[in-house]
Amino acid sequence: MTQPIPSITLPPANDPLLEGEWLQERLLRWLDAEFIPEAINQKIAQRAAQIFVRQRMEGENDLGSLVIAIVTEMQAFDFSKSFYGEFAIANAVSDLLLESLGIDRCCGQ
Repeated sequence: MTQPIPSITLPPANDPLLEGEWLQERLLRWLDAEFIPEAINQKIAQRAAQIFVRQRMEGENDLGSLVIAIVTEMQAFDFSKSFYGEFAIANAVSDLLLESLGIDRCCGQ
């Protein structure tokens, strides 16, 4: 019988604004590296970081819940000038956070 994948919990936020700055910078680098650097990438990274910071300030530490919040709220973002969409952004945020925690995003270890 298979076991469910355990949830991943981030440490409590000591400084959500600093976390948001880190995320915005890393996400922007990721966006620019995946395709071509575009002006819209800055706005995408900024909006995703805002969502993340608000969620962390509200006490959210569950990675899955953070990803769902980013997907849900980024649906209102105008991606028409971008190669990306809300799911790609949420997945990138998840990958960046997993990497920062030292968790292999391939196998969860």
